[in-house]
Amino acid sequence: MRLRSCLTFCLSLCLGAPALAADQVTFLTSWYAQAEHGGFYQAVAKGIYKQHGLDVTIRMGGPQVNGVQILSSGQADFLMGYDLQVLKSVETGVPITTVAASFQSELQGMMTHDDVKSLADLKSRTVLVSTSGRTTWWPWLKNKYQLDDAQSRVYTFNLQPFFADRRSAQQAYVSSEVFAANKGGVKAKFFLFADDGYPPYGTTIVTMQKTAKDKPDLVARFVKASMEGWKSYLENPAPGNALIKKDNPNMQDDQLAWGVEKLKEYKMINGGEAATKGIGTMSDARWQKTRDFMVSTGLLKADADWKKAYTTQFVQDLRVLP
Repeated sequence: MRLRSCLTFCLSLCLGAPALAADQVTFLTSWYAQAEHGGFYQAVAKGIYKQHGLDVTIRMGGPQVNGVQILSSGQADFLMGYDLQVLKSVETGVPITTVAASFQSELQGMMTHDDVKSLADLKSRTVLVSTSGRTTWWPWLKNKYQLDDAQSRVYTFNLQPFFADRRSAQQAYVSSEVFAANKGGVKAKFFLFADDGYPPYGTTIVTMQKTAKDKPDLVARFVKASMEGWKSYLENPAPGNALIKKDNPNMQDDQLAWGVEKLKEYKMINGGEAATKGIGTMSDARWQKTRDFMVSTGLLKADADWKKAYTTQFVQDLRVLP
């Protein structure tokens, strides 16, 4: 019996121990696949997740997808989120937390006609605001520039009202609505809210507080691999874009190219503190600013335990430098 055990042990040494199975992870995005999700797709396409012992499935979000509910029910391990969503969820008792920020600012901004010089000019304009925008960026913008609800109209994600009325302005992402306006032959300007002090991060990675506590190694590996994916995507987005188009056949090459160009132009991934502290970084000061703005505009209760909405433990020593 001892001889058989020794032979078995020796044989295992000769053949090599079996490889450990990669941890299976599901990541839920916030919308249909696009350039703003490129780093995650790149990490799949280039095998970066596999190098970190992860088998990652990317699941697309969409207009009818409740990401927080899916994450909370265990149907996803990580969620592409945003700060206001997480802070509000924590206030209502949903135990989620942000572990990294792909973008150093939100992509949200205002698209105007070419005669507008600054956001201060909006006081004399009709502003098209979506339902979700009324509980996120609109209170900030309204408070900063003394705008009025009476001048706002509902934005239905149709650009025709903006095209038809030169006295109108509308919410936009530079990578989508501005692209569509240009293709439609309309000269438009874009003002990024972050340039005027809008504090939230963008395209964050969110997970359950329990996951961050009980599986810190898994979270750390997913965060690091994702940020390495973003670095790779900026260098050569082709592999990630191929997977994006596979998931979202409606996404065209010219829009992907535009999206990548704007991510670089506005230094979403490698600007701000990320330039020196690494892609994905977050700070207590920035989260404090977001919390303060939400409290001041009535979006968050003053006694909400806002520090549970994020943790810097997975990015403070990450150092995935651009």
